[in-house]
Amino acid sequence: MTPRPALALQALHKRFGAAEVVCGVDLCVQAGERVALIGPNGAGKSTLFNLISGHARPNAGSVQLHGRNITGLQPFAIARMGLARSFQISNVFPQLSVFENLRCSVLWSLGYGYTFVRLLGSMRDATARTDALLECVGLTAQAQTLAAHLPYAQQRALELGITLGSGADVVLLDEPTAGMNRSEAAYFTDLIRSATAGKTLLLVEHDMDVVADLADKIAVLVQGRIIAFGTPQAVRADPAVQAAYLGTEA
Repeated sequence: MTPRPALALQALHKRFGAAEVVCGVDLCVQAGERVALIGPNGAGKSTLFNLISGHARPNAGSVQLHGRNITGLQPFAIARMGLARSFQISNVFPQLSVFENLRCSVLWSLGYGYTFVRLLGSMRDATARTDALLECVGLTAQAQTLAAHLPYAQQRALELGITLGSGADVVLLDEPTAGMNRSEAAYFTDLIRSATAGKTLLLVEHDMDVVADLADKIAVLVQGRIIAFGTPQAVRADPAVQAAYLGTEA
């Protein structure tokens, strides 16, 4: 029996006025796979992420998470069903400490929400989960540092921790190494690999070294259509990819 994919997109379309930005995308990501979504600027990658995570509604088609239809649900509802997403721009609480940022991210998954009937300090399960997240993203030494005072790469590590704080098993990362130098990107790639171990990962990334290091498979999106999907070696050798994305003759 074929296992049910963790994430399945079927005939997904999105139009803005007369412009069709996503044009009938089909994509299946199996549980535990790491898939990189690549393509030139304007290909529709961020729009596709918005459709998956509930930040935009498709005009047609469906999104399924572990076989459950999540098409058009609100982002918070999708997050509670086990899908978490980061954004291109760091999205943290700058005047809270690293520890407080991460603790906020675990409260919903532990059933506390934001209505506190007990002091935060008494929530030992939240504290334990937060401590584990700190170690997971390499920020234990910065636990009491205000998020605003972190270097850029550590802010991105904090955002990764916030994304993982819900306990989601399907994770979407939108250009996680954007703005990093080579050494920062290499460190962050290793951090993503270790922090998302055992989870299903779909990431948008322009740095091909990061893609090569992380991805089990690559999906190539051009003008709203996936023109290739497979292993990095197969995609790299695909004539359509070479013509449309790598700029060579088919």
